[in-house]
Amino acid sequence: MRLTAAIAFLLFSFAAQAQDTIKIAFIEGLSGPFANVGEIGLRHYQIATEAVNARGGVLGGMKFEVVPFDSKTNPQEALLVLRQAIDQGIRYIAQGNGSSVALALADGVAKHNDRNPAKSVVFLKYAAGEPALTNDKCIFWHFRFDADVDMKMQALTNYMATQKGIKKVYLINQDYSFGQAVAKSARAMLNAKRPDVEIVGDDLHPLGKVKDFSPYVAKIKATGADSVITGNWGNDLALLVKAGKDAGLNVDYYTYYAGAASVITAIGEAGVGHVKQVTTWHANIGGKGATEHTVAYRARFPDVRDDLYFSSVRVSIDALALAMDKAKSADPAKVGAALEGLKLEDDSGEVTLRADNHQLIQPLYISTLVRANGKDVKFDIEKTGLGFRTDARIEGKDTVMATTCKMQRP
Repeated sequence: MRLTAAIAFLLFSFAAQAQDTIKIAFIEGLSGPFANVGEIGLRHYQIATEAVNARGGVLGGMKFEVVPFDSKTNPQEALLVLRQAIDQGIRYIAQGNGSSVALALADGVAKHNDRNPAKSVVFLKYAAGEPALTNDKCIFWHFRFDADVDMKMQALTNYMATQKGIKKVYLINQDYSFGQAVAKSARAMLNAKRPDVEIVGDDLHPLGKVKDFSPYVAKIKATGADSVITGNWGNDLALLVKAGKDAGLNVDYYTYYAGAASVITAIGEAGVGHVKQVTTWHANIGGKGATEHTVAYRARFPDVRDDLYFSSVRVSIDALALAMDKAKSADPAKVGAALEGLKLEDDSGEVTLRADNHQLIQPLYISTLVRANGKDVKFDIEKTGLGFRTDARIEGKDTVMATTCKMQRP
């Protein structure tokens, strides 16, 4: 009798401990050519969930726990680890690097939820800008906290249209859905806004396989291009700008991801005034929040070279916490419904999750790499002494684009 009671007590204790933790599967490339980017994302999720937990967690004291899974930045591997996460009882997943991976995960989540409505899964995405994910391929269970390719390109080309020195533009991107979308969007928007600008090259290269970009740089140099537009990220961007530096390529880089994964370390002083980015955030946007978050990240991870970059991670975790408290539940279907139309404050002001396609609407920033000066460029990147200075802020309402999303709700 006593043994039975003891076993029952232990089972109750284990169940109580499980209920005290809400696990989030971080499905990302933690090995292979983009492992450094995956590790950066994991650190972002760790500090974001720790902040929520320090505030008391959710639902009266439940804590978030991030559980990493290595997708090797491969769609098939991602689906395998998605199944592992689901089998472990995890009902929230997070991912960002690689739109091909994101598309596979969204499809996998949709199929699982259709078959297992009592064990549904919510997909929180902090990057992966393929527009289809919040358009034709939208699903109720997916929420994007970064701006998509077209939203960023709209902001970037609006800015470029004002730069009269731009005459010849070269497009170079990774050959998969995201890079193809960047190239397509850049060509269409530049032609519409600056028909006088000549697009002198349009290259797509294998994702994560090019070790030497000097042949591509030679082609760019031969065209006389004054500007390069690239959606490259991770080592594909770092190696591109390093090859440009080594070859003395004198162009302005218009990028999506220059502020992350050793890109600034690779180009150094040669990038001052020439490397630009369009982002949802950077450390020097101003305000108490941006300063506090930057300082906190450096204090939490003092031995790494990278810095805080993905504000989308923080917003996704804060939104998840708010939605759970609003729904008074950790049930994914109820939380998903609470996320729709959710408004919350972040460093740039109020941001909103669109109810119709689950795209976060937030300000965007165009910024240029300059030397840190302790004033408007208080924070440098990767301990280089170089940081980003805001050229333009685009309000959230001005980033909203039409959607073709026609999602079915549970």
